[in-house]
Amino acid sequence: MSAAATTEGSAVSERARRWRLVLGRESRCATLSGTDQAMDSALEALYNRGDRVPGAGRPDSDERGADLSGSAPRVSRWLGDIREYFPSSVVQVMQSDAMDRLGLHQLLLEPEMMAAVEPDVHLVGTLLSLNRVMPAEARESARAVVRTVVDDLERRVAQKTRSVVRGAIDRTARTHRPRRVADIDWNATIRRNLAHYLPEHRTVVPQTLVGHGRRSRGVHKDVVLAVDQSGSMASSVVYASVFGAVLASMSTLKTSLIVFDTAVVDLTDQLTDPVEVLFGTQLGGGTNINRAIGYGQELIDRPQDSIFVLVSDLYEGGVREEMLRRVAAMRSAGVQVVVLLALSDEGAPSYDRRNAAALAELGVPAFACTPDAFPELMAAAIQGQPLDAWVEKHLDE
Repeated sequence: MSAAATTEGSAVSERARRWRLVLGRESRCATLSGTDQAMDSALEALYNRGDRVPGAGRPDSDERGADLSGSAPRVSRWLGDIREYFPSSVVQVMQSDAMDRLGLHQLLLEPEMMAAVEPDVHLVGTLLSLNRVMPAEARESARAVVRTVVDDLERRVAQKTRSVVRGAIDRTARTHRPRRVADIDWNATIRRNLAHYLPEHRTVVPQTLVGHGRRSRGVHKDVVLAVDQSGSMASSVVYASVFGAVLASMSTLKTSLIVFDTAVVDLTDQLTDPVEVLFGTQLGGGTNINRAIGYGQELIDRPQDSIFVLVSDLYEGGVREEMLRRVAAMRSAGVQVVVLLALSDEGAPSYDRRNAAALAELGVPAFACTPDAFPELMAAAIQGQPLDAWVEKHLDE
């Protein structure tokens, strides 16, 4: 047999193997063995067994292969198997599907399950939604999982956020009319005037001076984060808590964090620890955006130097007209108002398009923002840039 024929045969065999794993045992595309057989069993336990809830222990003689019924140890073994056979990104998808399809979240109330799951943002959202019904021993295990995810997120976003935000604050503090020579920032002035370089004189003509401006060591901007804690906003709550903690660590910002459903909870005093913030939330329930904005207004005493960030899908259960009036009042007072439909990697959720359109008419665009883009968004808000232009430039429509 030629080398070309052998290569072609191997490619066909690989395609058959992949289709067999996708379609399941009835496809008869190929015979599996070893690791492939174990992967197939893990897939069948999740995707080929109807709508039973794990742990229910109901007989199911008509279904093929393994399943997740019977006990927490069985589910724990299954979670261990998928972590062994699949990459982390696939494991997270399978865990999420198990929550939705099989009711796996019920077994997360058992402490032994915490060590078997792959920590990720979606799992944190699920654990937080179960917070009020967890027994004490499970809550401690869940807290450890949440801590792992939060610490990882904080490592990823903290340095960039502080650097970008500090840069924006420095730029807003500069002046083009320095009163003394000592106030001139010569490096910035040279960069600003490079277009006026005269080769014959080997010098730059400083047509525009850039000064250090005010060097206040105090608070430069006030930031109020108001985060919708309805169930669909779980990932956004996680990211907002982490970013809130990072912003609160900066002495040039005064950062407040409130979360809301039909009531408003001020978690500002817990911002030193985003895990405590997250366990102070209660995912699910109704939504009263108007009440949250009203509370946020009370926290603002320097409108011209304040940024109000609302993270919500805009499904309002309160008084819509008053909500819009409050936003208009903040805008007219000089507050930079930012409305995020989501702060996550999942794109825009389902949202109230009528309210989004009404906010846009007030000059407040509503859009989804990824965690990677959030530092630049805050920098633009600090500098007072028009956010509709920023969205058009930085985010996909």
